[in-house]
Amino acid sequence: MVIEVQPPWKMYFDGAAHHGGAGAGVVFVTSQGKVLPYFFTLMQLCSNNVAEYQAPILRLEMAVEMKRLQLQVFGDSQLVVNQLLGNYEVKKPKLCPYHDYAKNLMGWLGDVTIQHVPRKENKKADALVALASSLTLPDQAQVTVCQNG
Repeated sequence: MVIEVQPPWKMYFDGAAHHGGAGAGVVFVTSQGKVLPYFFTLMQLCSNNVAEYQAPILRLEMAVEMKRLQLQVFGDSQLVVNQLLGNYEVKKPKLCPYHDYAKNLMGWLGDVTIQHVPRKENKKADALVALASSLTLPDQAQVTVCQNG
């Protein structure tokens, strides 16, 4: 029996927070080149770094549900990417739950690589997060990724 190995999907993420709201944007690119954009407004006001973590967490959860075992992850946040790679220590206690949860999700998937990309190579995710963070309304469906205890 021959098992055909599918090429990995690519995932580009970005998150942003400002005084008016917070959002997360993610773009999946399938092995066939199909682009699947997603964006979410986030329920809680949070720091930019928390929003940056929430973006990949939301999509890593989706990848786990879809059983996408090969995933190449790209983000323009040097802090988040390097913390997930283990190059930087997580010094802020508020980021620890997000970091730990993202690492757990990556562990549940079979083969995940993560890489920093310049903002200019992350334009689609950046545009989605700008839209999501500007659409924060009280009655809108919003997402809380990880609550601080």
